[in-house]
Amino acid sequence: MPNIKIFSGSSHPDLSQKIAERLGLELGKVVTKKFSNQETCVEIGESVRGEDVYIVQSGCGEINDNLMELLIMINACKIASASRVTAVIPCFPYARQDKKDKVGSRAPISAKLVANMLSVSGADHIITMDLHASQIQGFFDIPVDNLYAEPAVLKWIKENINEWKNCTVVSPDAGGAKRVTSIADRLNVDFALIHKERKKANEVDRMVLVGDVKDRVAILVDDMADTCGTICHAADKLVSAGATKVYAILTHGIFSGPAISRINNASFEAVVVTNTIPQEDKMKHCSKIQVIDISMILAEAIRRTHNGESVSYLFSHVPL
Repeated sequence: MPNIKIFSGSSHPDLSQKIAERLGLELGKVVTKKFSNQETCVEIGESVRGEDVYIVQSGCGEINDNLMELLIMINACKIASASRVTAVIPCFPYARQDKKDKVGSRAPISAKLVANMLSVSGADHIITMDLHASQIQGFFDIPVDNLYAEPAVLKWIKENINEWKNCTVVSPDAGGAKRVTSIADRLNVDFALIHKERKKANEVDRMVLVGDVKDRVAILVDDMADTCGTICHAADKLVSAGATKVYAILTHGIFSGPAISRINNASFEAVVVTNTIPQEDKMKHCSKIQVIDISMILAEAIRRTHNGESVSYLFSHVPL
């Protein structure tokens, strides 16, 4: 693939390496370091003049540092005369701060701020995965490809859950109902949802199950899990409603705070996440976590974008 360069930020070098290998390319030379006053410094170690540049940086770990590093890398490539700079952001940072709620109307819309920062830094195109709200695409005036983990999730379900034809796909909140109905339709099974009432952020109050899971395998599906309060409560609710087994499938496994101990104590057969966020450390402390590799979806999106082909094939197929 001529005239293409892929650079990795420091948030998820393993994923960047897999993407580069899949495309048969070497990762570009880049040195990221911090000055003693904690300012980020990035040096691009090779020419990018006239090249189609892709920078892979996920919104995880030290989120603010990694976001700043991405902005500086985009700008460094842009002012070094790259013909196009695409930010590949598997897990979009600040995606949950996407609107003002009824309560506390002085809340910021930080997802829009991040969109503005990416545009101003010089990004020409964004590739991301399972945005918390699809409308975030509209915060940008540049093209955004929001890829879906759904095809990879369907493949995992069919290969790893023997009783998948007798399962119910469950959304742990009303917001994820659309995602869950889409998966249930593709599997031709029933779906259910759990209505939750929150007292304050990251704390769930009461849960009501709408739908039937008695004597069936329940598969909880959500776009992300942070402290895992919601999915662990949901799992208990499903077991008390008669589910034989409970699986959780999540695109972005953030797993902060008490998440790992909650998963270990909850009644999951497995908690399945994609590798948009590195999971190696978490897997050492929790045997229930399993990982679906989505590097080939991102790699194929990069290849298609570079060659000017359609990306919509990836919305319903996993590249071989």
